Order: sequence, then C-alpha cells, then structure tokens
Amino acid sequence: MKEEAVSSSNGSEATNLLSAHQFEEEIKEMWVVYALVGKPNDGDVEGSNTYPTEIVQLLEEIRDVIPLELPSGLPPMRSIQHAIDLLPRASLPNQAIYHMPPMNRLEMLRQVEDLIQKGLCNILCRWFEWDAAEDTKIHKLGIKSSEKVLTQLEDVGQQLALTFNNQGSILAVGGEDPLTWTVVGGLLPVPVQDGYLRVFKWPSMEVIFDKTDAHAAVKNLDFSLDGKFLVSLGSGGPCKVWDVTSSTIVASLPKENDEVFGFCKFSQSSGNNQILYITAMRGQGGSIVSWNTTSWKRVGSKQVVRDPICAFDVSADGKLLAIGTIQGDILIMNSNMRVQTVVRKAHLGLVTALMFSQDSRALVSTSLDSSARVTLIKEKKQQIGLSFWVIILIVLLAILANFLKSKGFNPY
Repeated sequence: MKEEAVSSSNGSEATNLLSAHQFEEEIKEMWVVYALVGKPNDGDVEGSNTYPTEIVQLLEEIRDVIPLELPSGLPPMRSIQHAIDLLPRASLPNQAIYHMPPMNRLEMLRQVEDLIQKGLCNILCRWFEWDAAEDTKIHKLGIKSSEKVLTQLEDVGQQLALTFNNQGSILAVGGEDPLTWTVVGGLLPVPVQDGYLRVFKWPSMEVIFDKTDAHAAVKNLDFSLDGKFLVSLGSGGPCKVWDVTSSTIVASLPKENDEVFGFCKFSQSSGNNQILYITAMRGQGGSIVSWNTTSWKRVGSKQVVRDPICAFDVSADGKLLAIGTIQGDILIMNSNMRVQTVVRKAHLGLVTALMFSQDSRALVSTSLDSSARVTLIKEKKQQIGLSFWVIILIVLLAILANFLKSKGFNPY
C-alpha cells in the first residue's frame, strides 16, 4: 500500500493517514488488506511478549540465520557457492589509503580491524609457486598457492611494499601495523599506527633488522644494485636510506616545498655508478628527482607529466624509465628524461604496476581495472646528427666553388 502524507486542515504536522475514500481506492487497486489490531496491555510486561508455540519453535530453528550480531569466523562452505559477476571491464572503486582524508582513513582502518578480529577477513602475505604446463607444446605459465606459510608476516597489519635485492637473498617488507588507541590527557583516545619496516634473509626468514617506527606508513622500498643500501619512502617525512649491514640510517633525503614523494628506484648510471630516482608530485604535476648515491645530494629534478604518477620502473641497464598515470597512460623515457613513447589510455583505470623485461624490449603494466598489458619497445633509429648535415653542406659548397672557378667566375 502506498504511503501518502496528508496535511491537516489546521496546518499541523503531516501524517500518513488515509481518508475513507482513499482507503477504498487502495483496496480496489491492491486487493490485499492487512489489519493491525491493537491489544490492551494488562500490565504483565513479560506476558505481553508471549508468542504462539508454533512461532517460538520457528524462531528457534532459524536463530542462526538471523542473529542479532554476526558471529566470528567465515560461514561454512556450501555445496552451491554464489558469486557476483562484475560488468565487463568494470573497475572496483579503490583508493590508496595514504591518499584518503584522515577521518575517512581512520574509519576504514577501524572497520578493517573489526573484520579481522571477527575472522571475516585477514591481511597476510601468501606464498605462490610457479605452475608450468607439463605439455612442452603449450607455453603456459601460471601460479598456484603454496602450502608454505610466512609466519613472520602473519598478523602484522597491511603491507604496502615488498622487494627483494638483486641476488634474491634478502627480502624487505613495509606497511602499517594494526591500529591501536592511546588515551591522551586521560580523556581523548587517539589512533596510533606505526609504519613497520622488516628485513629478512631469504628464504630462511631470519630477521636482519626491524624498525617499528620507520615511517608513519611505509609506501615504497628498493635495494641498491649491490644490496648494501635500502631506501624507504613513507607517507610523511623525508625519504630514508638504510645501511643493510649495520641497520642504521645513512641519509635522509628531504622534500622541497610542497613535494610528495611516491616511488623510489636505484639505477645504473655511467661509469658503473648508481643513481637514485624518486618520483614526486607537486602542484604542477609529476616529477622525477635524481640523487647522487655517494653524497646523497639532489642533482636534478624534471617535471615529466601533468597527472599524478601512480607507477614507476627503471630498466635493468638504466637507459629507460617508465611511469604510469592515474589516467591510465604510460610514458617511456630515456635516461635524459626525454619522452620517446607515449601510450594514451593504455588502461581504463589507473596504472598500478610497471616492470621492464630483462632485455628492456618489453614493458608489463597492470591496472586497477584488472587488466594487464605488454608494451613492446621499439628501438629508436639513431637520428642523423647536425654535424653530418654540416659536412654535407661543406662538400656541396666546395663542389659549387670548384664549378664556378672552372667557368672563370671570380667574385674578387
């Protein structure tokens, strides 16, 4: 039955009562009428809540179906599993937690902590193994979940960064510890969360060092090419460079003005030296900052795109750099920060990860729209330099001068 607000004639508050004529019209339209009959209370509060025996038995049978509060743990597996299919190429609404407004982020963390404690979700690092096809004629490679469990990374909060050194012998992870609350002044509880940085030997998972307050939240990590240093980026404060052997900070790389650091990557440079690239977001757009890895001084900065940079990688030989934007674009540059390839709308959503192949001939990219793409990198033909054209011009002038001289032409 439709509800219709009816205003009283004296201008008092509107009600949902129907007139007799409206009631008759509703009966004709709906053909079903339910009557709500009030029963006077005789004062026995407990007796007034009694139900027929059949109703009580039914409620007891379905008590676990409609509980007042969700029980801890996941429901049991059923013979028929239900799934919700997304629209083709639809992307899930997602946003990095360090880009959220503070109040929204705290509310999200509170809800996640509540779900974790109830056992409805869990944040952990999973171990996967390669799953190669046995048929040699089919070149197919996948991954499968391993029975091995990384106990050192269980119940340690959300991990936002993970990286290995070049030798694959050291693993570094960083993220956020579970949310805790601290009472300030005896009155106001304040949420506290530290960015935990952990470094292990691989695969023994022997702890090399761990820092409970490396950053407010660890966002990105990368080892130097020789494995001596580890650089870490957080959601606030400077970028930190750690000596892996001594577990100490050897340098803090400060921001300038309104810069927001995003990604860090060591790379090979000329003369067997290393260079550190850090992406930065400013009001004008995304930039790449270069740092000297001996003095740890800033040596240069160049804006490369107007949109925020959401993915970054450097080729193994250090000759190419790639960035992904929130618009789904991919840009490939040389070491001089000159853009040589632009792929507009490579993905429908923001680019989440980039990685060059070992030979730097291909670039793999993934996106928030659950798509993956391989971009082939064409070798740029070496452009003819200006000196070559100057030589050609000189030769032509010499030929012209010789021809004029043979005709007896003398400008002097």
